[in-house]
Amino acid sequence: MALPSTTSKAVSITDAAATQVAALLAKREKPSVGIKVGIRTRGCSGLSYTIEYADEIGKFDEVIEDKGVRVLIDPKAVMFLIGTQMDFVDDKFKSGFVFNNPNAKGSCGCGESFSV
Repeated sequence: MALPSTTSKAVSITDAAATQVAALLAKREKPSVGIKVGIRTRGCSGLSYTIEYADEIGKFDEVIEDKGVRVLIDPKAVMFLIGTQMDFVDDKFKSGFVFNNPNAKGSCGCGESFSV
């Protein structure tokens, strides 16, 4: 009898985010294994999120397969993203991926960067 998994995924994906990821991958001119989420030092609060197409799965990438899409997490970003919810918002003021990160201690006024 197999034991239940006690590990949780670093990032959860909302239905809206999964729909947008699937749409982006379907429009891409070449095949992808999914999208890759990471962070970089940038912005007025210190860190910002990155999203790019993933052509291959890196040796240490965390792979999240949920709601029919695959999201890879850059190994250097995992510790900053644990518990984060990836969402997609499309309203009259902005359209884009939004990260609800419980680790963020602060963010800039425009919402493009955060600090931990």
